[in-house]
Amino acid sequence: MAQPSKFFKNNPDDKIWWVDDRGKVGEWLFSFDKKHIFNMFRDYPHELTDEQKKIFDEENPYWADFFKDRD
Repeated sequence: MAQPSKFFKNNPDDKIWWVDDRGKVGEWLFSFDKKHIFNMFRDYPHELTDEQKKIFDEENPYWADFFKDRD
C-alpha cells in the first residue's frame, strides 16, 4: 500500500510545498496550498497563475532556467 503524501519546504521561508509521494516515481510535485498539486513537468508554466509562476521562478531559479523555452 502506498504511503500518504508528505509536504515539505526546501527552505522555511519558501511558499512552495514540495510533495514526497512514495507511490509516484519520477514525478516532481508541488503545491502552494497543500490542496492543489501541480506536476512540474506537465503543468509548468501554463497551469500556474502569473503570481504562482513568479513565486516558483524566484524559489527555483534552476528550474526556471531549465524551462525558459516554455514561456
